[in-house]
Amino acid sequence: MISFEKIISNLDEKAIYHYLKQFSKLRRDYKFGGAPHKPILLLAIIQLIEKEEINSNFIEITPELVLEFKEIWSKLVETPHLCNFSLPFYHLKSEPFWKLITKNGIEIPTTSSNSIKSLSSLQENLSYAQLDYELFHLLQNKEIRLIFTQALLDQYFENTKNNFYQSNQIDLFTQLENQILTENRSEYSERIEVLKNKLSKEEFQEEIFVRGGVFKREIPKIYKYQCAISEMKIEATRNIQMIDACHIVPFAFSKNDTITNGISLSPNLHRAFDRGLITINNDYTVVVTSKIIENKSAYSISQFEGKRILLPQNSNYYPDPENLKWHRQERFIL
Repeated sequence: MISFEKIISNLDEKAIYHYLKQFSKLRRDYKFGGAPHKPILLLAIIQLIEKEEINSNFIEITPELVLEFKEIWSKLVETPHLCNFSLPFYHLKSEPFWKLITKNGIEIPTTSSNSIKSLSSLQENLSYAQLDYELFHLLQNKEIRLIFTQALLDQYFENTKNNFYQSNQIDLFTQLENQILTENRSEYSERIEVLKNKLSKEEFQEEIFVRGGVFKREIPKIYKYQCAISEMKIEATRNIQMIDACHIVPFAFSKNDTITNGISLSPNLHRAFDRGLITINNDYTVVVTSKIIENKSAYSISQFEGKRILLPQNSNYYPDPENLKWHRQERFIL
């Protein structure tokens, strides 16, 4: 008599071969020997499942996924293809295990060649991509992840597959983290300008998206995941963030994602700060505009008038007084 565990094992084996066959026949453009984008994206997704950063079969566009895609690309791709994340995320829809879920059923705008226009266009119109639940279930198993990873490497990256398992001395995330933590605003803004002139429009857009993601991760971390004004702190067992990283001078104006242009705020105070209802003096005390009328409640913002904000342990990470001055002059409602 066959045990229940044996039946499950046989079913898993059949499913593994089913998806391995689909992975081996990905529809790709064959210029320069074949576009590497789809297999790179699949490898990135498998890696983030391994790191527990992807925990459902609803695959969202996140800085972590884009960065993982770029990291793997740098190790495996030798051809002149452009490192464009949005292309495979969109075009995987031609594979039976990948489905795009759009916002309100709106069709995603494409170019005349039926390709995606840009990362921003994809984000504006897409809620998430849905991976077959059965495939996602299989990828919860470490040994099965290794099988799929090795199959993709053998099929599409025969010449460079050994690079996949080699650790870079400084990975891309650490490089960006160091720049955000250590560079001054002039150095960082100059770096952004160089990248803008060097990269294609699509690559630059993805670069800015990733850098913004690192900024959003680092700011709450140096404030110990607390709101600098209200001191609110909510910790969850899963990777869920309830504190926002707020730019003091908006990136659109400053091209500045450095740590001293950021402050950690709860969502309501983030909105109040962005709209100029509150600001911060150079002595790090809160100023609340007199142009508001609010009822008495635990959530009122006027209660924070004159309060000194929480500051990072490292004084090098304190908000830059010049950035605070800009906010008082350009955003605060007098």
